Amino acid sequence: MDKLKLVEQSLINEEIPHFTAGDTVNVHYRVREGEKERIQQYEGIVLSERGSGPNKTFTVRKITAGVGIERVFLLNSPFIAKIEVKKKGKVRRSKLFYLRERQGKAARIKEKEVKN
Repeated sequence: MDKLKLVEQSLINEEIPHFTAGDTVNVHYRVREGEKERIQQYEGIVLSERGSGPNKTFTVRKITAGVGIERVFLLNSPFIAKIEVKKKGKVRRSKLFYLRERQGKAARIKEKEVKN
């Protein structure tokens, strides 16, 4: 068991900022197309986090051309180049699946006030 925990600890990326459900994030994701590699940005609201340790995943939802798109990212994936937290959302639950049924202004999330 101890060897398994050591291997898992080596896979965890320490450079990832802290974010939770309701935050707006910009995920810089490496995409391989044949021989070439480029970075694709995916910006949206974090709906949920699940798992723990190296298996932790998070779901990001964005609206493109009036269509909601959700994508699940592995938090410690080597394909994630960078994660930027754009806004901190003020929410009272850890899973925001109710946003799937909401559109327009009803799908907005209030921004958390920053304490100095």
